[in-house]
Amino acid sequence: MKTGDLVSVIDDNLRGTITNIKEKKVTIVDEHGFEYVYNASELVVQEATIYDEMQTVMKKERSKPTSKKHDKKPFILDLHFETLVKKTTDYDSFERLFLQKQKLLQTLDYCRKNNLKKLEIIHGIGDGVLQSMVFEVLESQTHLEFHNKEILHHQSGTVLVYLR
Repeated sequence: MKTGDLVSVIDDNLRGTITNIKEKKVTIVDEHGFEYVYNASELVVQEATIYDEMQTVMKKERSKPTSKKHDKKPFILDLHFETLVKKTTDYDSFERLFLQKQKLLQTLDYCRKNNLKKLEIIHGIGDGVLQSMVFEVLESQTHLEFHNKEILHHQSGTVLVYLR
């Protein structure tokens, strides 16, 4: 340390310029013109050029790994009757609804057995008979949460189910 050096006080939020050094006592003046006296051991010289000679190393940023389990798209179940059977004319309306309910229950069991977390059920818009049956089945199940994909559920033909 020498007169004219910029210093900081170790245990205080204060810095200033050295104006006088007598034995181990150092007098500093802060930016407002106030004088302070400290022991030399309580001060640290601030050198702006201390880091000029150091090389900086640029490291690559790693992307945060995402879990494969949570990154997956939902398993999709289409309950339109044409996708469930080959000949749709062989079934009356009660049988259709019964088969669609069975397919929904089988798919929920399949998702639970295979630890699938998301299931998207496509029921269509229509008269709402299939939609109300889907909601009745989902409400009777435990350890799952379901939401309409759209805000207005009557305009949405799908339900997104989260299995816990």
